[in-house]
Amino acid sequence: MPDRIRTALAALAPARPAMAPAAFVVLLLAACNGVPGSRPDGNAKPSFLGAVSTTRYDGASDDLLTAGLGKSGLQSATAPAVAVPGAPTAAELRRLAIWNNYRALIDVAPASGFGTLYGPNVDASGASTLGEGRIAGTEHLALADDGSGNRNVTMMVQVPAAFNAAAPCIVTAASSGSRGVYGAIGTAGEWGLKHGCAVAYTDKGSGTGLHDLASDTVDLIDGLRADATLAGKASNFTARLTTSERTAFLAANPFRVAVKHAHSQQNPEKDWGNDTLDAIRFAFYVLNEQLGARNADGSAARRFKPDNTLVIASSVSNGAGAALAAAEQDTEGLIDGVAVAEPQIQLVDNPDVVVRRGAQTLAGTGRTLYDFFSLANLYQPCATLSPRAAGSPGAALVPAATATNRCAALQSGGLLRATTTAAQADESLDLLLAAGWQPESNVLHASHYALAVPPVLMSYANAYGRFSVNDRVCGLSYAPVGADGKPAAFPAVGLAQYFGTANGVPPSGAVTIVNDNAAGGPMRDAISVSASTGKADFDIDAARCLRELWTGSSAEAMRVRNGVGQVLHTANLHGKPAIIVHGRTDTLVPVAFTSRPYFGLNRLTEGSASGLTYIEVTNAQHFDAFIDNPAVPGYDSRLVPLHYYLLQALDRMYARLAGNTPLPPSQVVRTTPRGGTPGSAPPLTAANVPPISNAPAAGDAITFAAGVVTIPD
Repeated sequence: MPDRIRTALAALAPARPAMAPAAFVVLLLAACNGVPGSRPDGNAKPSFLGAVSTTRYDGASDDLLTAGLGKSGLQSATAPAVAVPGAPTAAELRRLAIWNNYRALIDVAPASGFGTLYGPNVDASGASTLGEGRIAGTEHLALADDGSGNRNVTMMVQVPAAFNAAAPCIVTAASSGSRGVYGAIGTAGEWGLKHGCAVAYTDKGSGTGLHDLASDTVDLIDGLRADATLAGKASNFTARLTTSERTAFLAANPFRVAVKHAHSQQNPEKDWGNDTLDAIRFAFYVLNEQLGARNADGSAARRFKPDNTLVIASSVSNGAGAALAAAEQDTEGLIDGVAVAEPQIQLVDNPDVVVRRGAQTLAGTGRTLYDFFSLANLYQPCATLSPRAAGSPGAALVPAATATNRCAALQSGGLLRATTTAAQADESLDLLLAAGWQPESNVLHASHYALAVPPVLMSYANAYGRFSVNDRVCGLSYAPVGADGKPAAFPAVGLAQYFGTANGVPPSGAVTIVNDNAAGGPMRDAISVSASTGKADFDIDAARCLRELWTGSSAEAMRVRNGVGQVLHTANLHGKPAIIVHGRTDTLVPVAFTSRPYFGLNRLTEGSASGLTYIEVTNAQHFDAFIDNPAVPGYDSRLVPLHYYLLQALDRMYARLAGNTPLPPSQVVRTTPRGGTPGSAPPLTAANVPPISNAPAAGDAITFAAGVVTIPD
């Protein structure tokens, strides 16, 4: 007799004499299946899910991919209208969120290839046949939690009307960065929907939750604002403060807000892999509820299962890291393959991995995010003054006078040796290059520092250390500010629409970073005067403090490093086929710290069983949305969209899984920039972005041998 039947009989023995034989058999089958009280083939709702809301979209007035906006609406520089700006509906907030998130990740300018090489109107074969690209189907939303109400990870499953039950597929789309649940809709989400796959989304517990402490309001799963007490466990995020603590904190620090990723005290990144796996489990539940046959008792049968449904883990940036983490942690065979772009992934230390490109050799498994961001935060402003950074797109975003003050502050603090500004700038850039930034990134440090680095670093300092909003780590906090740069009341319209406009990492919407220790009182961090120097130098005091949380021995530093230790990965994909694409010019998540060593550690760990292909794309970087942004002219003439190669990676992975077509070899893909005048580059064509090759030239092949990854120059 099988052990599970013997165990089930023993468990049910006390009840057997009083039961009818048929009823006993039903319970026995359920017990054997491990789902007491249900049929063995019944579709059980995952225990981690709360209430599931379902909305059907007709694909005309509203839809899954574009919220009814279509290609033209997404391309419009004018945000979707809100009938009553201070009281948006849930549908209006959803439309705003999709418009903002799509445009934040995809270059939608006509000259970028949008509408010809990619976009909602471009079908699965690459032809412009889909008109406005609206997609009908159902959207299912739920919160996943451990019962405490503290995590509240948003989950969403979209099932297109064109879902092919005869060849079922699921694509994961964990949010990029710290965005809300629509944060990957324009990347992996769009590919999945256009290919008739269900798409499993999650905000990874680090989405756009905002607790406005002054009004004591929070946002719900649909973005509507509610009183924090009344919302209770239905809140997207509520800061863990008692009423007296919140009152006292506001009295000393008026107008401050708490943000989910930074202040949830959950270190959400440690759970990103499992969040992605949970999103897949949610997708299976939804598919079976919606499309499965009904059992005699009315329950849905489990028609779609991991052994008959193709599942690709995908996304970009943090979402890509979540996909890789999920594949590493998958013990149920939920994931069949992985196709990701520019993954933010951090690795356990292994000095046996070596990465060599030209004359540069780096040993080990890269750098952790906190390490390289805190290093960039110190030295990038000064490095922008180097002659090698001349002509940087967005150079004006880093005022030369303030950058000069940063150079001087670094030198006086013993962090630079050079004694002239010019030499200090070169020394700063050399430090970044020696750490692992690629020379191609020299001209992107200015824009990346101004638009990304300090916000990301502050968020992760708080997250890794599990600090509360009232800890104000390194003298930094979040608040709306007035025209004078000082903290001010949250504008009513901005607060009401925050869910639709925010990116999860302030500055976002009306919220920005405040230097609470600034000379003269709290001030917007970027323009504040440092207390130690009496100068505007991009807050050298906070920059040094944030770096100390990585290099120092304080109790706070130990908390941050312990948090980082919880998010490291092994690169063991257990033989799953996988393809990573990454831009060589990535300045935010550099290839030397992430994808290159991941490839090496995977090959070292899995050996001949490895199914990983690594594609490195020249003239591509992290922010496609910067390419034709008028605020940073020169991205357009220098860079091509990496998104185009994510689509190729997904196509290749689908062909591998559905038709056993081999993945291409690891390689460098050499693209051709558009050139022309910065800010008005000629249109991108297919000639600029050659396809991934099935047989790359020897000079383009990325190889691994004896622990060494060799990257062609």
